[in-house]
Formats: sequence, structure tokens, C-alpha cells
Amino acid sequence: MSRFVYGLNPVLEALRAHPQDVLRVLLERGRDGRPSHGGERVKEAASAAGVRVDEASHGELARRSGGGVHQGVGAELAGFRYAELPDLLEAARASGRPAFLLVLDGVTDPQNLGALARSAHALGAHGLVLPKDRAAGVTPAAFKAAAGALEHCPVARVTNLVRALDDLKNSQIWTVALAADGERDLSQIDLTSGIALVLGSEGKGVRPLVRKTCDHVARIPMSGKVGSLNVSAAGAIAMYEVARQRRSQVTGNR
Repeated sequence: MSRFVYGLNPVLEALRAHPQDVLRVLLERGRDGRPSHGGERVKEAASAAGVRVDEASHGELARRSGGGVHQGVGAELAGFRYAELPDLLEAARASGRPAFLLVLDGVTDPQNLGALARSAHALGAHGLVLPKDRAAGVTPAAFKAAAGALEHCPVARVTNLVRALDDLKNSQIWTVALAADGERDLSQIDLTSGIALVLGSEGKGVRPLVRKTCDHVARIPMSGKVGSLNVSAAGAIAMYEVARQRRSQVTGNR
């Protein structure tokens, strides 16, 4: 089953990273009858990759993007290939760095999923782990929010998240759940060895059994009057702390 991505960066990144998966590119002409500047860039990239380019009828991209900001460009791709959990562990081993994974316990907004994937890729994570049920999957909206990161950041789906966390522990990976009432600040936990950060759903947070399974429950210290952060913001801060500690370890400044 094919998938649809839209927006300048997601389409360009798909053409750069996996041109063999791009079935065709769709360009919408502007009021002057010409593609946008971004559309011309996409057309050139598609031509260089040997990918077919078709003209989209007026309103087609808006319809297929669900009203998202498509910037006059879209693309049909081969169906998204989810990874398996062992694939992420192998990617970590191949990198020569301690494993760094992001586990999402029931995040339901695809835009949050995309934003988290973007931060994960930027901050050196080896991939994301999602439950198969009651959670957002990789959708066009997730691709748009990820701005191309989902072409490089593997995503594994698992049937049982608790069992997956146990598998990670057996692979010498510490599991750290984030919660506003966590026992310790995240910065007080050593994140330089193999780590899986666990984030909960937008409304309920990490589920009790998942939380109980984790090695640590940590909080992000807050000094303002707002008691919590959006899951994508919390995830970005937590992943930056992992990256900061690891960078400090390399430079000897910890």
C-alpha cells in the first residue's frame, strides 16, 4: 500500500534518502500557472533521481494532505516499512555508540510523533519504539512534522510494550520513564550507557504497568507556573539531556 507525503522538506528528503521508494511526485501550479520556487527544486531533484513528475489538479494536494500545509508539492511513496526492535539494537551496535532509543507509550497525535522523530534524529537516537495499538502510526501528518527525519530514524512497532522493555533490559539498556512526579531530576541519572527514554500519552502519561517496569522514573525540573510540558517538548528536552551528558563524557567536562 502506497503512502503520501507532502511539504517541501519531506518530499526533498524522500528523494534524497530513498528515491527508489518514490513512485511519483505531484506539483501544483500557482495562480501564475507556474510551480512554486520549492516546486521547481522538487522537480529538479525528481528529474535527477529519475522519478516521474505529474501535475496535481487544483485542490488535490489540499485534499490528500487533509488540509495540511503542502507548499504545492506532494509525493506517492511505497508503503512505510516499520523496523523490528532487534533492528534498532543492531543499528546501535553498528554505530559504535551506546544504544539510545525513544519509547512512546500511547502518543496519539501524529504531529507529536513526527516532532519527536525529528528531535530524536537530530539528537542522535537510534530509533523509536511504538505500540501497535492505541497509538499514532507513521502518517502523512507525522511525515510533515518530522521534516524528513522519518527517512533516517527507524521506527519499530511492538505488540507488547512491557515485554519490549524487558527485552531492552536484557540487552543492558536502562529504561527511564518521564513523569512530572518522578523521584529524581533527569540530570541526576547517568544517561551515558545504553538508554531508552519512555514518554507517555498526551493525556494520561506513562501507564502504571509500563512505569513500574522501568528502571527509573525521572522528572524534568520546572521553574515556571506551568505544571507540565507538551510531550514533544518534554521529549526534546529529555533527549537533549542524553546528548549533553554523552558529549560531556567525551570531552571530559562532566
